[in-house]
Amino acid sequence: MSTPLPLRARAEAEAKTLPPLLARARHLAGAVMLGDHGRRRAGMGDDFWQYRPVQPGDSRRHIDWRRSARSDAQFVRQREWQIAQTVMLWVDNAASMHFTSDTGLPEKSDRAQVLSLALTILLNRGGERVGLTEPALPPRRGAAQITRLAAALARDHDGDYGQPAFAAIPPHSHALFVSDFLGDLESLQSALTATADRGVRGVLLQVLDPAEESFPYRGRAIFESGGGTLKHETLQASDLRDRYLKRLAARKDQLQQLCRATGWRYHCHHTNDSAQSALLWLYRAFDQGGNPS
Repeated sequence: MSTPLPLRARAEAEAKTLPPLLARARHLAGAVMLGDHGRRRAGMGDDFWQYRPVQPGDSRRHIDWRRSARSDAQFVRQREWQIAQTVMLWVDNAASMHFTSDTGLPEKSDRAQVLSLALTILLNRGGERVGLTEPALPPRRGAAQITRLAAALARDHDGDYGQPAFAAIPPHSHALFVSDFLGDLESLQSALTATADRGVRGVLLQVLDPAEESFPYRGRAIFESGGGTLKHETLQASDLRDRYLKRLAARKDQLQQLCRATGWRYHCHHTNDSAQSALLWLYRAFDQGGNPS
């Protein structure tokens, strides 16, 4: 059992990171909201959209008599279609996600957390429920849920590479898995296969550092896993470049094949690219309760 002092220290450390993470996620979400208005559709819902002239088949009780009195025509209040969906998040925060090749670039885990939390803010504004794939944080709406998610996303996980939890994902919901996906794919394959059998569809967002994409290393180099369990030293790092790039291309192909087989979508994002463009892609993938596949 943890002693009170370390527990308090960890809690204070998490509390310090929470406001900046929330602030950056809200700023990013606000930029996307300003630049993308989504596709509005008429239907069941509580939010007023527009007035339209009465059409054959409209019930008289739907006529807005106050608006109609201002013209010679009769009008009904058209409301926006709203179907609440459930979106479940798994955001890898294992050791491999803390890599960055340059001090001017964010860690992969930082970009993954900001994108996931910003997407949560957008989905919450749209009336959707968001939770974690772990049972500890079921899907809910509201500002309090966003704060809970921010705290949960900031926690580190053991091991070099993360393994997605999926037991708590409800049937016929949607999911977002964010990771570098550089570890063993067996657990990911099991997760996507099991959830697809329950009617779950979603997105794999692979987050990579640009150095992981280009392998710019030359001469003597020591490569070590984030958790320190794997280590390899070479005198000619450039000799490894072709083999590495082939393996990375094969890994991406595996991920895309897995998505095609299970009805998910795949997207790769690099930490030196615009976070806003990645969030906009994710937002559109989950927009309006549509199937991201």
